[in-house]
Formats: sequence, C-alpha cells, structure tokens
Amino acid sequence: MNRRFAFKSVAAAAALAITAACTPMMKSDPDIVDVASSNADFSTLVAAVSAAGLVDTLKSEGPFTVFAPTNAAFEALPAGTVETLLKPENKDQLVKILTYHVVPGNYPASTLVGKRGTLTTAEGSTLHTNGRGASVKVENATVTAADIMASNGVIHVIDTVLLPK
Repeated sequence: MNRRFAFKSVAAAAALAITAACTPMMKSDPDIVDVASSNADFSTLVAAVSAAGLVDTLKSEGPFTVFAPTNAAFEALPAGTVETLLKPENKDQLVKILTYHVVPGNYPASTLVGKRGTLTTAEGSTLHTNGRGASVKVENATVTAADIMASNGVIHVIDTVLLPK
C-alpha cells in the first residue's frame, strides 16, 4: 500500500510539473494603460497617450496617480481641439496637457477627501485639490469615480480635461 501511495504521489508531482511547464505565464496585474484601454470611456485618452508617445512611461513601475478625463470630457472641448492635438506637429502641446493629468506617487481618494492641497504634476505644474465638499475637485474638474487601482498606481476619473496654465 505504501508503494501505491508513493507511486501516485510521484505521478501526481510529475503531472503537476508538466502542466506548469506547458501553461503560459499569467500576465501580471494590469497597469494604468491596460486599465484605461479596457474601458471604452477612455478611448480618446488612450489614443492621446499613444499619439504623445507616453504609453511606455505609463506602463513603467510608477507609482502614478492619473486624473483621467472621459471621452465626454474631451468632447466638451471646443470643436476640432482633439483632432488638432493628435496631429504630429502638436505632440509637444499634447504631452504637456497629458502629463498635467499625471502626478508621480500614489494618491488614493483617502488622501484627498476632507482636505485641500496641491499636487505637483509630471508636467511640473501644481494641481489644486479640494476634497472638503460633496465631491473631490481637482482644479475645475470633479472626480466622478475614484480609486481605480492598477499595478503601478491609481486612476481617478474626472469630468473635465485639465489644461495647464
């Protein structure tokens, strides 16, 4: 009986080893770009990040806090603005606008609610935050959904495209 048990144990271990060797590696947790790409409400943002050449940056280790405007926020800009910004000759301006939405570091909603403060953006400017009201405001934008976690940071959905001063 002990031989049978030993044989079954060895067979089971061998089967497990073969399965592990043949199973593809599971992808790690989704990063900020993966999370945004999986949400149709961010298709304009994802296209802009790609056009600006910021995909690799936002896929890097971070951590980052991204105040992510929805498609509706981009649609609220004056007609033709997005199309103009996506042109190669306007890449520098697009990078400036997009990096104004990114803050190095991890700032979940718990660090913003009930407080006023400032955050320094990747673009180099300061964002004013106000979490003392009914909702969290970042400059003139309202956070409509908070704490969408990614492997390299957090996304807060905002209803307005932020423009650097």
